[in-house]
Amino acid sequence: MFKFSLRPISRAASSVPTNSLKIGSFGAMYSTKHSHNHKFIVTEVVGKVGLVKLNRPKALNALCNQLFVELNESLLALDNDPKIGAVVLTGSERAFAAGADIVEMKDSEFVKNYTSGFLSHWVHQFEKMRKPVIAAVNGFALGGGCELAMMCDIIYAGEKAVFGQPEIVIGTIPGAGGTQRLTKAVGKSKAMEMILTGSINMTAQEAYQFGLVSSVHPVDKVVDVAMETAKTISNRSMLSVQMAKESINNSFEVPLASGLKMERTMFHSTFATKDQKEGMNAFAEKRKPAYKNE
Repeated sequence: MFKFSLRPISRAASSVPTNSLKIGSFGAMYSTKHSHNHKFIVTEVVGKVGLVKLNRPKALNALCNQLFVELNESLLALDNDPKIGAVVLTGSERAFAAGADIVEMKDSEFVKNYTSGFLSHWVHQFEKMRKPVIAAVNGFALGGGCELAMMCDIIYAGEKAVFGQPEIVIGTIPGAGGTQRLTKAVGKSKAMEMILTGSINMTAQEAYQFGLVSSVHPVDKVVDVAMETAKTISNRSMLSVQMAKESINNSFEVPLASGLKMERTMFHSTFATKDQKEGMNAFAEKRKPAYKNE
């Protein structure tokens, strides 16, 4: 069974100034890097936004066990950090993630996979994330890479991004949400075509047309766009953002009547927060709200 640690990272003990990632108008001078002996990811904090970059360039960011151990660890730390309002996940310009590490998994056996819950740790932290995660996708997002992007709450695509689920070509099927999330995003027919052939991939523009991604941007701008959206979200009431995210995700799990009931309950509950009073008073007084997440 895969064993991994989910320990919060202490920013005071582990952050050092860095300019290792280019983040456009946000400026490297405002960023700090979580130095936690991570081999396959780089995590930075830019204002109220956590920026996580997959960093396995020679393998086109192929998703291996250790990468997900590190990714879960970083996401947990960012989710638990009260100063962080949203997270951006990206890869390189060549590949967001070209798929799972086939060499690592090719000799695995059914009993071991089943008893260990193989791949369950891929979605472990994403399923628990209270804060929004935005994927900024450039290049290949294939197989597990496409599934990883779909685990995020919002997807922005670079104009050369490619999405696909080619697992059938190597004798298997998607195992980290591909048959479920892709179908909900693009519809049954397109999902069937992509998954059953394994050879039909989506360009960035097609992904936008089918509703898989929110928008398409130049390759060198997509991370900046994601960071700007994350910054905007981070300046909202964190309580309301998390309630809204929970309500939206719940809509995929329950009938409409149950979803509407939960939504109303969440809406009613916002009136018990100081942020609701601040937001509505600020609107009435024609000023910007100063949310304290209370």
